[in-house]
Amino acid sequence: MKRRSKAKEQVNYSAEFFDALKLLEQEKGIPADHLLEKIRAAIIIAVKRDHGGTDENISVILDPDTGKFSVSLTKTVAEEITDENLEMTKEQAAKYNPAALPGDVVQIPLETHEFGRIAAQTAKHVIRQGIREAERGQQLQEFQRHSQDLVTAIINRIDPVSGNATLEIGKNHAVLPASEQTPGEELKEGQRIKVYVAGVQEGERGPRVLISRKHRDLVKRLFELEVPEIFNGVVEIKAVSREAGSRTKMAVLSHDENVDAVGACIGPRGARVAGIVEELGGEKIDIVEYNDDPAVFIAAALAPAKVVEVVLDPDGAKSCHVTVPDNQLSLAIGNKGQNARLAVHLTGWKIDIRPESGRVEE
Repeated sequence: MKRRSKAKEQVNYSAEFFDALKLLEQEKGIPADHLLEKIRAAIIIAVKRDHGGTDENISVILDPDTGKFSVSLTKTVAEEITDENLEMTKEQAAKYNPAALPGDVVQIPLETHEFGRIAAQTAKHVIRQGIREAERGQQLQEFQRHSQDLVTAIINRIDPVSGNATLEIGKNHAVLPASEQTPGEELKEGQRIKVYVAGVQEGERGPRVLISRKHRDLVKRLFELEVPEIFNGVVEIKAVSREAGSRTKMAVLSHDENVDAVGACIGPRGARVAGIVEELGGEKIDIVEYNDDPAVFIAAALAPAKVVEVVLDPDGAKSCHVTVPDNQLSLAIGNKGQNARLAVHLTGWKIDIRPESGRVEE
């Protein structure tokens, strides 16, 4: 049996090398160019350790198109050697170029298997680190793409001590802290839920995504998904105030006189809002019509209570006095002041509620 030539072995080795790169690109989704740069840097480090030299006189060619994989070291022919890493004698140069004279630059090809165990370990480490960095970069980009948006996640694990939930979001993972979970909501492993990506921070251990089920914009994004009129801009969500797990107030405005903004959000037989209420675990949702007139808007924000009169502060401060029928006072204020509190957050106005028979400060 004939022994294979070194050239043939090198071709086979190069083919395997580039095939492995393609496999990494397919499995990890990391561009081959990024990996090649990391591998090239690792090989240069390996050559420096085993053969000396600098970045400038070490050539590494990695070409997946042609399948070429070569490593070489360039040295200048000198009569007197002052740096063995950069220079060589005429006699040493004759091995590579018999016609080389002092001052000529000689290319010294190195076998790709020649770097030894330390070089291989160095390359592996840098490649592994490069893959991690690329994955982190991709993870960061993926989360940034969904920042201020709604994503669907699967609950992988719930920590029995802290209550934090580890979620699977696409190919990535993120932690939903107990503090950002809806109060009273019972999450289960394997459950599919929607979360709001409040922001993304880049950390030493990779991107840290801030996700929430309590954020008020979670409700806003749910309505954008559920209501076509909001998605296409006919109906606009002007403001949202929320006490997660209990109640939300949302103000909407129609840009088409033929479209009822509140009715569009509620949907036929309440189907649209019912789906969102179910997603939020039964949280109550009040939808009111926005109005540029603060008095009209404030009166609407206090629904379901009926309002007799809204008197705005004449000094220009964003505060007002609201009068309601005596039998509507508790409804206007709400349980533990919730209705009034949500109306304040929705409108941005300080609201003082009083009954018709007198004045009661909130």
